Amino acid sequence: NLQDLIRAVQAHGADVGLAFDGDGDRLGVVTPSGQMIFPDRQLMLYAADVLEQHPGATIIYDVKCTRNLAPWIRERGGEPLMWRTGHSLVKAKMKETGARLAGEMSGHIFFNDRWYGFDDGLYTAARLLEILARVDDPGVVLEALPDAASTPELNIALGEGENAGVIEALRQHGTFDGATDIITIDGLRVEYPDGFGLVRASNTTPVLVLRFEADTPAALARIQQSIRAALLAVRPGLVVPF
Repeated sequence: NLQDLIRAVQAHGADVGLAFDGDGDRLGVVTPSGQMIFPDRQLMLYAADVLEQHPGATIIYDVKCTRNLAPWIRERGGEPLMWRTGHSLVKAKMKETGARLAGEMSGHIFFNDRWYGFDDGLYTAARLLEILARVDDPGVVLEALPDAASTPELNIALGEGENAGVIEALRQHGTFDGATDIITIDGLRVEYPDGFGLVRASNTTPVLVLRFEADTPAALARIQQSIRAALLAVRPGLVVPF
């Protein structure tokens, strides 16, 4: 909960608020107006900074991240690469590709530029402050990053090992009217002209992990209903939290 941090930022007239998790490998960011800048939006700033020094560099992000990332990276001369969720999987892909930067929606950010390629919340905070020190109003810069209507991570609990079976059934039999692409590197990320729906099996617990993003709340609701229908078609009786 970042509400205490937001209140402290506002009480002290700070330009930005930083939050770290218990082991210091993830970073949360809030603005003076109280907006939380989620890690996929943070990654846009870091990517722009890295690409100034390394034109054409590969930037890795996980399947949970916003669809605004890929065009942002391309517009700045980089190569976006969507990959599987999980910090060990991301680190391995960085080593394989020589990527200069990677990030996950969970808040793990990996710099392979002036740093060692592992997720370090303090170093990420230092890079963020370096970027924001160059501008007159950090809050305005952060809040101007492309945004969209989205859901938090949603979970559907299943029996041990059942989540993989549901994903395979969706791959084999799922129908998604209006979809423009179905990305299967980690579950199914179903792309639509105005958003996406993600269903994947958790790496650590017997749950399905879902996330949705769209240009408008109406599009978000439509995409959720499309994914809901596909899930119920392959697993009747499934308790879907939307």
